Amino acid sequence: QVQLQESGPGLVKPSQTLSLACDVSGIGITSGYYHWNWIRQPPGKGPEWMGAIAYGGVTYYNPSLKSRSSISRDTSKNQFTLQLNSVTPEDTAVYYCARGDSIWSYEIWGQGTQVTVSS
Repeated sequence: QVQLQESGPGLVKPSQTLSLACDVSGIGITSGYYHWNWIRQPPGKGPEWMGAIAYGGVTYYNPSLKSRSSISRDTSKNQFTLQLNSVTPEDTAVYYCARGDSIWSYEIWGQGTQVTVSS
């Protein structure tokens, strides 16, 4: 059974860097032809795809976040990570990691982690 679990700080101050990790169990993140995605949902808004790292290590980013985002992976820990720089209160959201066949479809989700940006 494939499971994803997000972890990271619940509170980040403005202008700081948000760092999140997604621990994957049940499958290696280099196995298959999957894309490992980050998606967020701000309060009262719809979900926003942020970016992904593919099975071969290629990364993809939402153009609106590309300048502030970095996605990487640690195969020894079977996890992938998200860094978002220079956060503002508008980055407050529930952050999800998800596995999909592409950057457009997501079949397995983590439970999500709330991140609040506030001083």
